[in-house]
Amino acid sequence: MNEQFGLLYAVPTFFEGVARSIDIGETLTEYVDSEDADLADTRALRSDWRAIGNDLRQVMTQYRKDRKDYSQTITHG
Repeated sequence: MNEQFGLLYAVPTFFEGVARSIDIGETLTEYVDSEDADLADTRALRSDWRAIGNDLRQVMTQYRKDRKDYSQTITHG
């Protein structure tokens, strides 16, 4: 499971997940409580930017690989 998932929402059990699939009004949604709202916001923002950075790294790595493969195709035939 993604290490950043549990920062804002409580991680449900299997049966809670099944129940949530039919919970139209989101009455079962539970948030992780934090004593300090600013700290919770800071953690959530840090988690969001970390996820963005990870996505960008992954895309840039794939782009470099694709570009290298393409240039080899052009030069070798």
